[in-house]
Amino acid sequence: MIFEKFSINFDKKKRSKNQIKFLIFHYTGMQSEIESLKRLCNPKSKVSCHYFIGFSGKITRLVPDEFSAWHAGKSNWKNINLLNRYSIGIELANPGHQFGYRKFKKSQINSLKKISKLLIKKYKISKTNIVGHSDVAPLRKKDPGEKFPWKSLASSNVGLWHKLKDRELKKRRKNKINNREKKFFFKYIRKIGYKINYNVKKTVYQKRVTQAFQRRFRPESISGIIDQECLLIAKNLAFLIKNKT
Repeated sequence: MIFEKFSINFDKKKRSKNQIKFLIFHYTGMQSEIESLKRLCNPKSKVSCHYFIGFSGKITRLVPDEFSAWHAGKSNWKNINLLNRYSIGIELANPGHQFGYRKFKKSQINSLKKISKLLIKKYKISKTNIVGHSDVAPLRKKDPGEKFPWKSLASSNVGLWHKLKDRELKKRRKNKINNREKKFFFKYIRKIGYKINYNVKKTVYQKRVTQAFQRRFRPESISGIIDQECLLIAKNLAFLIKNKT
């Protein structure tokens, strides 16, 4: 069951069904579920989402799908910028990194899988277009964070995950890469969808986008340092996308 609570924080111009191409997952980053909902509905906050999932797994719709909610901000994925217009935003109650970040409740993830599958089917959303806020805004955001169960979601056909075995990866974690391999890493993650932005200090952005990749696909270590494990994961994901596996 989906409950309704109205937020006025959205673009009033309707969009077509074909414009909706992305699912973007967030955490609220607030200690209280009630305060999170208030903020998402407060016109002064200028933020919102389409669906909010509370700690109990209760799903509340705040903005109808046909309108653009204000959840992604300055963002990009693949060759598309400002993703609010093209996405459905889903917020999960979680205090976030600022207030004692913790694992998401099983009830929340079960609800997320259900609503995501409905939206994926309705709007024909590709696995590669199911992303986290930190993926599309790595300089600004960390959510939904390293405790978000991307692997579990992917096993339910919600999002992308690599096909490598853990034993193939862990032994490579401390192995450094050379400059040539580093270029290949960025080439691979660009194919996944990450924007390689050189409008800011190059080394700063490269570290942040690497951390975003690690939060998503290698959450055990978010160093911002590209190692052989990261390279292997990125290569495998790029291969899967190319072959639409």
